Amino acid sequence: MIATVFLILFVCAAPVGFAWAEPILGWLSWRGPQQHGVSEETHLPAKWKVGGKNHLWTYKLAGRGTPVIAGNRLYTLGYRGEGPDLQELIVCLDATTGQLLWEHGFNDFLSDIIYNRYSIGSPAVDPETGNVYILTSPGILACFTADGTLVWQHSMMEEFGRLTFPNGRTGCPVVDGDLVIVRGITSNWGKQGPGRDRFYAFEKLRGKPVWASTPGVRPQDSSYSTPVLAWYQGRRVFYCGTGCGNIVCVNARTGEPLWRFQFSKGGVNASVLLHPDNMVIAIHDKENLDTSETGRIAAIRIPEKLEQGASEKPMVLGKTAEIWRNSLNAFSSSPVLVKDRVYLVTDSGFLSCVDAQTGEILWQHRLGPDQIHASPLYADGKLYVPMANGKFFIVRSTRKGAKILSEEQLEGICLGAPAVWNGRVYVHTTKKLYCFGSKPARKSKTAREPSQPQPAPGPVLRLQPVPGEVLIQPGDTVSFTLRGLDEHGHLVKEFKGSEAHWKKYIPAGAKVKSELDADFDEKGRLVASAKAKLSAGAFEATIGKTKGTIRGRLLPSLPYREGFEKFTPTVPHAQEPGVKFAWPPLPWIGARFKWEIRSLDSQKVLAKTLDRVLFQRAITFIGHPRLKNYTIQADVMSEGNRRTMSVAGVINQRYIIALVGNAQLLEVSSNHDRVKASVPFSWQPKVWYRLKARVDVDSDGSGIIRAKAWRRGKEEPQAWTIEVPHQRAHTQGAPGLFGFSPQNQQRVYIDNIVVTPNDN
Repeated sequence: MIATVFLILFVCAAPVGFAWAEPILGWLSWRGPQQHGVSEETHLPAKWKVGGKNHLWTYKLAGRGTPVIAGNRLYTLGYRGEGPDLQELIVCLDATTGQLLWEHGFNDFLSDIIYNRYSIGSPAVDPETGNVYILTSPGILACFTADGTLVWQHSMMEEFGRLTFPNGRTGCPVVDGDLVIVRGITSNWGKQGPGRDRFYAFEKLRGKPVWASTPGVRPQDSSYSTPVLAWYQGRRVFYCGTGCGNIVCVNARTGEPLWRFQFSKGGVNASVLLHPDNMVIAIHDKENLDTSETGRIAAIRIPEKLEQGASEKPMVLGKTAEIWRNSLNAFSSSPVLVKDRVYLVTDSGFLSCVDAQTGEILWQHRLGPDQIHASPLYADGKLYVPMANGKFFIVRSTRKGAKILSEEQLEGICLGAPAVWNGRVYVHTTKKLYCFGSKPARKSKTAREPSQPQPAPGPVLRLQPVPGEVLIQPGDTVSFTLRGLDEHGHLVKEFKGSEAHWKKYIPAGAKVKSELDADFDEKGRLVASAKAKLSAGAFEATIGKTKGTIRGRLLPSLPYREGFEKFTPTVPHAQEPGVKFAWPPLPWIGARFKWEIRSLDSQKVLAKTLDRVLFQRAITFIGHPRLKNYTIQADVMSEGNRRTMSVAGVINQRYIIALVGNAQLLEVSSNHDRVKASVPFSWQPKVWYRLKARVDVDSDGSGIIRAKAWRRGKEEPQAWTIEVPHQRAHTQGAPGLFGFSPQNQQRVYIDNIVVTPNDN
C-alpha cells in the first residue's frame, strides 16, 4: 500500500495544473497584485446605484470575504443552507456575466464557529497553473483546477491540530514560487505540541508538506493577517501579524523566523503594509504593552542586518525599531498605501488619512458607526470603501479631507474587501455578490506583484527533504526529494532520496524519547512493515556535509486497541507534589498538555489535565484522517458530584459522541450550531461507563450516527441509545477522544479504547 502523505486525497486521475504559455492575469489574491489593496485600473465608475447602469450583475450567495479574479473567472467563498445542511462553498463564476461555472461544498465539523461566521477569507490563484487554493473555516486546505477538479486536500485540524474559534476567521492562502502557505493556531505533536500561531508551506502541485514555522510566542488570540511577500537581504520572505501580538519576518522558502517585533498584547489581524523606505506599517486594536491606550498604528524599521542570521529563534526588535505611532486603531480592516499616504477605516467608522513618513493624521471623515473586517480599495484616484452596515462609499481624497462621490446601501453587511479587474469592481456581502463597472470590459494594466530577479544561488549548505513531515500506516512506503538550499534558502539543486544517508535521531529536548517504527531502504524510501506499531519520530538525511531532517507519525491500521497498561508514570507532576504521570502516545494529535496517563485503582488510565485554563477542552485525534466505516468504543468516567460533572466522549468520523455530566445527556454533535442531538441519560460521577458509536453513510451521502452507553460491567444493550440522521453526512474522519472539564474542576478519565472496522 502506497502511503498517503497526510490526507492528500487524489480523487481521480486529474491533472494537477501545468505552466501556461503566459502568466495568468487577474486580482489573484485578496489584496491584489501589489499586495496592499491598490490597483492601477483607470476609468472606473465614480458613482453607481443598485439597479442602475453601472450595476452589471448580482449573484445571490452569502459571503463574508473577498472574491478573486483570474482572467474571466471569478472565485469566491460563500455559504448556503441552514442548520445541519449548511455548507461552505467555493464558487466559480463568469466574471463578465455572473453565470455559475462550478461550485464545491464543504461541511463544517468539530468547530466552534457560531452565527454563520463562514467564508471570512479569500481564495488564491496560482499565476502559473490557474489552480485555486482555499482554506475553509474548519480547516480544509484544498487545491482545485480552474475547471473545479479537486487536486488535493488536507484536513489541517485532524493532521496538524489546527484550532477553531467562534469568529471563524481563516484568511487567504499565499502562493509563492512552488509553495502555498497557510497559517493558524495549532496544537500538533512533539515539539509542535504547545498551542502556537504557526505557518505551514506545501508543494502547490502535489500538496506535500515542506516546512512548518513557529515565529512567535504563546498566542492570546487567533489571527488571520495575510502574509505579505518581499525580498530581504537576498532572501524571499513574508511579513505578517500574529496571534501573539508580534509583527514577524519569516523566510518563505524555509520557514525560518528572521525577526519579530512585539506590537501588542493581543492578536494582530490586519495585514501589514510594506513601505519602500524600509518600513513595515501595522495596525491593531488590542491593549498596548507600554501605554494604557488601546490600539495604535505604527511604522517599524526593518533591520539592516540580522544579528544572528536565520535560526529557529528570531532576532527580537526593541522599542527603538518603532519609527512613529499614533492612536488610530482597527480590528482587522487592513489599510492601503498610496505613495506616502496610508488610508484606513478605524473601529469607530472613520476613514482616515495618515502621513506614512511621520504618522501625522492628515484628516478623518466618519462613514459609519463602526467597522469590523471590511477593508478599502484604492483605484483610479478613488477609494472604494465597504462598511459593516452594508453601505458602500466611493471617496476622493483631497488635501482638506474626503469628498464623497457616491454612497449606496447594499443588501447585507460588508466584511470583505472589494476586488477590481478589467474595469469592474466586485464586492461580497452576507447576502449577495455585486459587480459594478463598465459594460465593455477594459483591459487591466497591473498583472502581478512587481517582480525582482532572484539572487544567484550560492553553494548547497543544507537539505530540505520533501515531504518534511509524513503520516503513514503499516505497509506504507514514502519517496522523498531532497532540495539542496544555499544559506538564504534558495534552491540550488535537487537530490534523490537514495543519494542520502538516513538515520533515526531524537531531537534535543524531546519530552518523549521515541523512534518511528519504519526504516529507509536502499532506494531512499521510508518503509513501514505490515507489523509496524504506533510511533513517531525523526530522521536526519546527510549528503556530504549537508543535512536535513524529517519527522513523521505512524498510526495503526484497524483494529486498534489502547488500554495504557504498557505506560509507566515516572514524570513528577509540577502542580501536584507526589503525583507522577506518563505522557500520552506521541503520535496523537492535540494530546500534549491536555491528557496524561496516571495510575487509578491499580490500573493505568488516560486523565484529563486540569492545570491549564486554556485546555479546559480537549479534542484529540488518535487515528488516520482517511478512516471511515468504523466503530469506536471506550470506557469513560467523570469526577464530581450530583451538581458538577464534566463531559467525556469519543470522536467518530467528525462527530463527537459524549456523556454530558451536568445535563445528564448522551449527545451527538459536530458543530453545535449545525449538528446537535441528545437523549436523557442518567450517569453518576466516579463510575465507569462504556461508550460505543458508529457512523453509517448511504450511497446518496446521507448518514446515521448511532451511539449507546451503559455502565461498565453490565450487559451491553441490544438497541442503540440514540440514532441521529444527517442529510449531508461526514464521509470520513479520524477517530478521537473528547474531554471537557469546565473551569478545570472535575477530571475526565478514559480507558480501554477499541476502534474496529464495521461488518457490512
